[in-house]
Amino acid sequence: MDQARFDEILRAQPVWDTELPSFDPDRVPSAPLPLFHDWFAAAAEAGQAEPHTMTLATVDAEGRPDARVVILHGADEHGWHFATHATSAKGRQLAAAPDAALCFYWPAQGRQIRVRGTVVSGTPEEAYEDLHVRSTGALAAALVGRQSEVLDSLPALTRASEAAWERAQAEPETSAETWTVYALTATEAEFFQGDARRRHVRLRYRHAADGDGVGWVRELLWP
Repeated sequence: MDQARFDEILRAQPVWDTELPSFDPDRVPSAPLPLFHDWFAAAAEAGQAEPHTMTLATVDAEGRPDARVVILHGADEHGWHFATHATSAKGRQLAAAPDAALCFYWPAQGRQIRVRGTVVSGTPEEAYEDLHVRSTGALAAALVGRQSEVLDSLPALTRASEAAWERAQAEPETSAETWTVYALTATEAEFFQGDARRRHVRLRYRHAADGDGVGWVRELLWP
């Protein structure tokens, strides 16, 4: 494919080829978590594929940005939860620089949510529970380990995966030593509602001190 054909295909792609919901920023909760719950449920009900996928952005030891798509494991008063091996690239990056960002994009409703904050690691008990409320495949994948290391060949991965599946099925109560649950505690959360006429609504929650302690400041942003 030449560049001209690629450009033609790229420019032909529709943007939000669906009816978009309304969003009144004057009628929102005082904190971002309840609004996140509402928008997540609405995305799932609208048929958004895999609404629990999110982009996790971190920085490496040289301060260079890094990003990948991961699965949301929970969102509660403790933060937005995900899991990985502590020895993986993102695990090592978070250990050195725990500030991170999440981004959810749900084109079925023209919505995006960006969350920034500090990431903390959970306990081994939380990691164990996380693995064992999920599928055998999730446990097997965790048991393979060596995430982000250089892979010599695909047959090597096949052998390791088959061995991990056998162990997961034979020892369903086993654990993966480096598997870790993380929680991002938000200091900022932005809710973006797309508009067909490009009058997008952006509402940002910002954690700030007030006279009564620490609360959330809400402010609109130009699109």
